[in-house]
Amino acid sequence: MSQLLQRLSSQRLPLASLLIFGAILLYAAVISSIAMGPMDIGFADSMKALLPYESDLPQHVLMVVQQVRLPRTLLCVAVGGLLAMCGTVMQGLFRNPLADPGIIGVSAGASLGAAIAIVLFGSLAASYPIILLFGTVPVFAFLGGAISTVLVYKLGTSSNGTSVAMMLLAGVAISALAGAGLGLMNYYADDQALRDLSLWSMGSLAGADWKGILLGFTALIGLFLLFYRDADKLNALLLGEAEANHMGIDVQRLKKRMILLTAAGVGITVSLAGMIGFIGLIVPHIGRMIGGPNHKRLIPLAMILGALLLLVADMLARTVVAPLDMPVGIVTALLGAPFFIWLLIQQKGRLA
Repeated sequence: MSQLLQRLSSQRLPLASLLIFGAILLYAAVISSIAMGPMDIGFADSMKALLPYESDLPQHVLMVVQQVRLPRTLLCVAVGGLLAMCGTVMQGLFRNPLADPGIIGVSAGASLGAAIAIVLFGSLAASYPIILLFGTVPVFAFLGGAISTVLVYKLGTSSNGTSVAMMLLAGVAISALAGAGLGLMNYYADDQALRDLSLWSMGSLAGADWKGILLGFTALIGLFLLFYRDADKLNALLLGEAEANHMGIDVQRLKKRMILLTAAGVGITVSLAGMIGFIGLIVPHIGRMIGGPNHKRLIPLAMILGALLLLVADMLARTVVAPLDMPVGIVTALLGAPFFIWLLIQQKGRLA
């Protein structure tokens, strides 16, 4: 194992340097996100509005910065980091570069679960709004994501290992089935639930609030610690399941645990921001190009890069068609789809 880790980490910049540089870029993106928007407030006034003491700024400026831009920016960081980590773990678990929660149907399954919760429990949420966030939606989104992940794993795995082509086909089938379920939920939904479903299906961070931020960062920190604890085992899987078993790793138990944790992470992101695709596909590749395939380096790096990429996408969503607010899921799809096509071209020989 030590020789494997040494080989994976060779000829790369130190992890501390990568993380410090990434944190600086993320900090700059956070500041830019808070200062950027359809309303022209200005950088200095935006920063002044964040200070805890009383200021001479107009009340509407304080409200926009403190209650709209700051929560949205923080939720962006949490959701982007979660999606990137889940994509990184899924690619390491399946040992292929095409695995992504959105592409293989996990996000669609989680979205269907959340949609069922919105439609079935919408009337209760009107009287008890906290139910919508901390109760039914995350639970149903987790269950939908978990069921989808298990189905993909079962269909794509045989005695010979995991088949990329079968996994992609299973993802297409599950996404189609979840799409039919979403259509059924749209048919039965009332006007309020229909608006919520429309917003969620495109992915949006406009509804950010402090309860969602608390849930997002709790999940981000918790999953990071759990994923990082198993980083060495994920490294061993890069050599193959048989080799990992010879190293004393319970591969099946590891897979089940990683699948459930990934489904939980995706379910939480869907419950907070709807379907946001391709973050979990793009970021792990960028992270491997920068820091190598060692998951001890890749997981923390992916968390920072995922937050950074989603922040950039959200800033584009807010400014490209200002004063309109484009759903961020559209922007990530526009960025990620060409990248996925490029990956398919690179992998077409293996898929054949």
